[in-house]
Amino acid sequence: MATILSEFSGAKDATATKKVLITGVSKGLGRALALELANRGHTIIGCSRDQTKLHSLQQELAKVSSAKHLLYTVDVRSNTNVEEFVQAIVENELVPNIIVNNAGLINRNGKIWELDAQEFDNVIDTNVKGIANIMRHFIPLMISTNKGIIINMSSLSGRDAHGLFAPYCASKWGVEGLSKATAKEVPEGMAIVSLDPGIIYTDMLVSCLGELALKYQSPQHWASKAATMILNLTALDNGASLTVEDPGTLPKLE
Repeated sequence: MATILSEFSGAKDATATKKVLITGVSKGLGRALALELANRGHTIIGCSRDQTKLHSLQQELAKVSSAKHLLYTVDVRSNTNVEEFVQAIVENELVPNIIVNNAGLINRNGKIWELDAQEFDNVIDTNVKGIANIMRHFIPLMISTNKGIIINMSSLSGRDAHGLFAPYCASKWGVEGLSKATAKEVPEGMAIVSLDPGIIYTDMLVSCLGELALKYQSPQHWASKAATMILNLTALDNGASLTVEDPGTLPKLE
């Protein structure tokens, strides 16, 4: 597991600094959120499978932040990989206050019988099992302090059904159920929530909508709203299914 370290002195406000872990941090919403939070003085612990994009993110973080950040190459689908990730974070004394389980995949547009088993497995393994792997290893660390917020990225497709995206819908409905069940298991002081980010112009949306994706908000615009919302979550939000403001409206896909 490769590590990218970006370290500087003089955080903007040490008393307010949070350590925020973001999976799928190298592109899209994860990258935009990391940069927004870093710009506000918070410490980013990020992971992705794409080492090249992690290097470029490190450089961007260095331009906007005076905090210490750690970026790792991790495949959240691998329980062993995640276990090694946790050990590295503990060694660096960077146990997160907030976790954003953002890593996700979507299937190609197609009816369930037109998609092969491997494509279905990739979506479920990343979107559901990946979150389970992260929670399995990080929740015990948070329990030791009786505090911590975990945000599991859901979707409009996790609260409604959309034809041509059955694997993705199944995974996001799974995220909703996994989040609500785990919320009943954690102690007071912690919160597990599912978050529908809304509809944002990302590679994933382009794969769904093509040129129509251009009409939606940018990841940067989204991140400015999402960061404020995430930072204001408390234990009182435990078990909630939340949505970032102004989520947008999805056109009919079928």
